This record gives sequence, structure tokens and C-alpha cells, in this order.
Amino acid sequence: MLSKDTTLTSAATSASTFTDGRAWLAIAAAWTGFATSFRKAIMHALAAAALALMLSGKVSSTAIMAWLTLAALAPLLDSRLNRTRHRPSPGWLSSHAGTILSAVPWALPLWAFGSQAGMETATQLWAVLALLMAASVSRATATPGAALIFCGIVGNSSAAWFLLASDPAMATIALLFVAITSAAIVERKRASAASKVGGKADGQPVRSADAAASAQCEFGQDGAHWHWQTDVSLRLLGVSPRFALAAGRDPSDLEGISFRRLIAGACVGDTPLACAELAERMKRREDICDLAIKVSTGGRTQWWKLSAQPHYCEDRFVGYRGTGCDVTEGRENLETMNRMARYDSLTGLPNRAMVTEALASALDRTAQRQRNACAFLMIDLDRFKAVNDTLGHDVGDTLLVRVAERLREQIADSDLCGRFSGDAFAVVVPDASDLDRVRLLIRRITDRLIQPYEIGHHTVFVGASVGWAVGPHDGANAEMMMRNADLALYRAKEARGNSHCRYERSFHAHAEERRKLEIALRGAMKHNELHLVFQPVVDAQSEAITSFEALLRWRNAEYGTVSPEKFIPLAEETRLIIPIGEWVLREACKAAAGWPGDVRIAVNVSGEQLLDPNFVTNIVSALAASGLAPERLEIEVTESIFLSDATRACTALEHVMALGCTVALDDFGTGYSSLGYLRNIRFSTIKLDRSFVQGAAGGNRECLAILRAVVTLADSLGISTTAEGVETRRDVDLVRALGCSKIQGYYFGKPQDAPAARSMFEMS
Repeated sequence: MLSKDTTLTSAATSASTFTDGRAWLAIAAAWTGFATSFRKAIMHALAAAALALMLSGKVSSTAIMAWLTLAALAPLLDSRLNRTRHRPSPGWLSSHAGTILSAVPWALPLWAFGSQAGMETATQLWAVLALLMAASVSRATATPGAALIFCGIVGNSSAAWFLLASDPAMATIALLFVAITSAAIVERKRASAASKVGGKADGQPVRSADAAASAQCEFGQDGAHWHWQTDVSLRLLGVSPRFALAAGRDPSDLEGISFRRLIAGACVGDTPLACAELAERMKRREDICDLAIKVSTGGRTQWWKLSAQPHYCEDRFVGYRGTGCDVTEGRENLETMNRMARYDSLTGLPNRAMVTEALASALDRTAQRQRNACAFLMIDLDRFKAVNDTLGHDVGDTLLVRVAERLREQIADSDLCGRFSGDAFAVVVPDASDLDRVRLLIRRITDRLIQPYEIGHHTVFVGASVGWAVGPHDGANAEMMMRNADLALYRAKEARGNSHCRYERSFHAHAEERRKLEIALRGAMKHNELHLVFQPVVDAQSEAITSFEALLRWRNAEYGTVSPEKFIPLAEETRLIIPIGEWVLREACKAAAGWPGDVRIAVNVSGEQLLDPNFVTNIVSALAASGLAPERLEIEVTESIFLSDATRACTALEHVMALGCTVALDDFGTGYSSLGYLRNIRFSTIKLDRSFVQGAAGGNRECLAILRAVVTLADSLGISTTAEGVETRRDVDLVRALGCSKIQGYYFGKPQDAPAARSMFEMS
């Protein structure tokens, strides 16, 4: 029943490796383990004999002999299965299989014999089992896990039997006894660990809490820890099989080598500092507590957690004694969770949290004068939404990955690039003492990101707007830097793409003014602050009125008359332009319904309106409510509408023309001119921007050449041309000579309200 021979052989082998009397210590330890096993066997044998006497004459002798045989075989199986603990990292079940098997026979008597023997005998059987459970407390110091398992199986099994036997009182007593013995086992182990910390053992005081750490390993990861010790020269002594297996080497190979060199040679990854700390602590003979080190041993990478304390004999240092735990699985799980928390799952770039940490660290270094300045770049992709809407999110995601790759190519090793959110990226430049280098980096980024992307069968084009700030001048902390860079980014996007802007202090006042203006604009329709004015467009030859252009005006009680150049972009950005545009359509059609039947009304429409699913429905509703014929309504658009989503914009315009309305291209030549749109969409009119007209009138040859070329092109396509900004008779003669079809400008009338516009027909 006992593993006496195996224990003594192991002790003798260990003794051969010791010098200076250490062999006797190893043999003594082996005999202590043997004595503990011997006491356990005697206790179990006496308990088995007592149970057999109690059951004699009350149950079958064959049944009693069968149970005794099982009780005798269980310790032998326990001894054999305990050898699995010498593997480096056995599972919990493998480590405690023997303990479970040794407890099973003592959980059976009540279930096998209790009903036949009667309740009085069953209570006596429980008393014997309780004595065995109480005896297990004495083994708690060495094997607390085994003691807890034995008490749990035997005690809970007994409580379950009493409960089924309709004796809840005894069931409660059994459960209380399990709880008390379990608490006693835990307390005994803790007391033992505390005594090792504060007391002395064999004249050697323990100077750290390493024993407590060892107890924690015992309870939490039984079988995944090992012990190690060194001599005064910090060379390994008495290398245990578990330590050798964890290191992937034979015990004889490790015996006598430097522990510090062993760890330093196996150290990998990002833990050199931990290895250096270990060496420094051992050099100064300090405690080592839960030091995590990543090592490569035996062809595999592991995480070890080491704890140890220096030992003394008569105030003379004699070496270290410590424990080690294999915490690889826990560390790998922690690293995975840490990566998920700090890196973007799509692009693999650092996420917002990590970028913020890097920026804060860079600002700290500037505060410590290790560097003069740092920079923060906010990068937003232009026209990314159009890619997502037209080609799908899969293409959009692939595009973001490609953008991340290109950003990595441009930044230096010392810089950090991350994905902030959506199509927004950020770059932290820790050393921005040379602002020209920062500007060059921004130029490289914008130039690289604007290059075409081949994704599947699609060629995709996007740009990038960059807002940047320099710390600590533009922000003393990370939050201020990010906010100010975002303000600069807003200004850069106002420049219509692929631009960059550095933060200026005036941006705050501008942002606050814009915020207040937005609040006022949201209440403009409710308070009847919006109104329309109409500017006439005349035939270039007869100078008769052919149409009016409806222009939106806003007069606010606080701000007075607000310029359209100021509130129209704000309305488009906040999407207020959609309800405002719907109102403009209704009012313009209502006003035009009272004009002569050959006079049209032109209404400007933004890109946001065109992309609105209800845009065509709103036109139909406005025409129906006013009674205006569709051919008298002309929709004016600018070239910029084709930048966000050209396909949807063209589709919306085709639906408009299908109703019978006409479409004019406004401000031609000032933005993103593409002759392809003239081929794909049947524009009725091209409007020439006033800047070309005024330039040509002033003698600018380039403006004159552009006007002439556009008029010729329009004539060849059967499209009429309208010259804007005509203010003098000289301007009239010029555009008429160039061949323009229609004229619009102050010379023929300023924008005026609906009654004044109607009076122009009465006068004529």
C-alpha cells in the first residue's frame, strides 16, 4: 500500500548530488514524507477495521470483504497516479486523480450499507468517517489540495445520503463539519506559510513572503509549480525533477550552473528588464516576489513567475530558496486581451486608447525637456463614404487596411500611427523640434494616400485632409492636443480635400461662433427668418426676362443679415439643408406660378439634397402644390456634387429630367470640371462663373480664352450658356460678342423679393 521503496530511492539519488551534509537533509525529508504516508495508511486501516466490526452480522460478509478490498487497492492506485505530478504542467484532474480514488471507498459505506444496517449504525459509520476527515487536517500543511478534496467527497456524499434518508439534521451536521474542516485546512496552511515568513527553520530565518506565494501555487496550480535553491555562489543545488522538466533539461545538467545565467540565457521577448531586475536583486540579496519572465527552454516559449528569498545560517548567507510557476496560459490570455484592448482589429494599428497614451507620453517628455516639441496629426479620408456606399463595406474595409499599410510606410520608427475611428487616423510624432520635417511628413502622407488603390476589379481614389497641432505650444495635455488638431482638421476639410492645416488659437472662437450660429439656424424656419429673393436672367440678344434664380436669405434678430457663404456650408454639413431645401422648392414654385408661362424659375440644389431618397418626391410635391409646369423648373447644381457619390447624383438628376424639369451646371470651371459629366448628363445650361467674366472684362487673356472655349463647347453640344456677374454695359457687349445665350448680373437687376420680381413683368 505504500510507496516506500520509490521514496527512499529518490532520496538516495538526491543525496548523491549533495555535499557538506546536504544528503542527510534530503534523506530526512524523504523519511518525513514516508512517515506521513505511513500514518495515513495506519489511520485508514484502523478505520476500515472499525467499519467492518460495526457492519458484521448486519450486512453480507461478501459485501464487507469487497469493500475492504477496494479500500486496500485505492492507496496503491493513489501512489501510482501521483507520478503524473512529475510532469511539468499536468492538468488538475491528472494531479488529483489519486486523491479522488482514495476518497471514493470512504464515500461508499453509507450508500452501500446504511439502509441495511439501520440509522443507528449509519450514525456510527458517520462518526468514523468524521474522524478520518478530522485526521486529514494534520496533512494540510503538506498537501492542502488533497485534504480538501478528501473532506469534500466524503463529507458531501454523507450529507447527501442523510438527506435522502429523511434525516435533515444529520445532513446539516455533515455539511457544517465539511465547512469547519475545510476552513481548518486552509487556516493551517496559511499559518504554516506565515510561520515560515516570520520565524526560523533550522536556524535559517525567512525574510520574505515567498512561502505565502508558494502556498498560493499549491492551492491554485497544484502540479504547475516547482522549487529551486542555490548555494552561496548562486549556483543551483538539488535540482528537482519538476524544475528540470520545466527547463527542458536533465537535473544533472542543471546541477551547479549559475541560476542567473540560466535565466538570462533563456530570456526572450520584451522581458530583458525583468531578467536584469532578477540579477540585480540576487546580487544585492533581496527578496524576489512574483517576477514574471518570458523564457525559451526545451524548444518552447514559456512564462515563469519566480519568487524567492535569501537564506542565512548564523547570519551567514547560504543561498536562495524559491518557487516557480508556469503561468504561460494566463499570460498569453492576458496578452491577447491586452492586444484587443489596445489595437484595432481591422488594420492592426494602435487604437484610440493607445494613441492617446503615446501622445501623453510624448508630452511628458517635452515637459521634462528631453525634447523641445511633439506633434499630433489627425488624418481624415476624403470621399471614403462614397466608396462604402457605392462599392460596399467589404471594399471599404479593404481600403482602410491599404491606407494603414501606406501610413506605416511613411512614418519613422520613433513615430506612432493609429486608427482613431471609422476613416480617421492619427500620427504621434514624439520629436517635432524640426517643424519642416513634420510638414514634409504630412506632404508625403497626403501624396501617398491620394494614389489609386486597386481593390478587386475596382480602382478607388480617396484623398486625405490633415489637421495638426504641436505640443506643448498648442496643448498642455493629450485631450487639448486632440481637440485642437480636430479643429485644424475641420479647417483643412473646408479647403475641399487633400489639404492640411495647423491649429491656431483663433479656431476656438470660430468654433464657438459656428456652434451658436448652428443653434440659431436650427430655429430659423420655425421663427420665419428665411426668405427668398429672385434675380432675373435675360436673353443676350433681346434682353427679355427668360427666368429668375431663387436665392436664399437669412435675417436673424441677433446676427442680422447672415451671408449665404456663411450659413449655406453650415446647413450642408449639419444636413439642415434637406428641410431648408424642401422649403425653398415649395416657395420658389409658388412664386413662379404667378409669372408668365414662358418664364422659368431656377433653384440651387446641394449634393446632400440630391443624395436624399425623398428628393424627387419633394420636387413632385412642390410642383403639384403650386400648379407649376415641370418644364418651368430648372435645377441648378455645381460640379462638387459629383465628388461624394457621382452615381447616385447622376441617377437623381436623370429622375428630375424624366419629370420634364431641366438641369443647369452652375459655376462651371471653378471646381472639379470633368467633360465626362457633360457627356453623361443632358444639361440644359452651363453657367459661367462671374470670376471669368470679370477677368475677361479686365483684359485677362486666360479668362477670355476659357470663356470662348466653353461657349464653343456648349454650342457644339446644344447647351445654352449663361454669363454671371455682368455689371456694366461693357460686360454685356463682351459676353454677347463671345456668343453667350443668356446674361445674369446687377446690370439687369439685383436680387429682389417676390412682389418686386412680379412687378418687372407689369412694367414691361
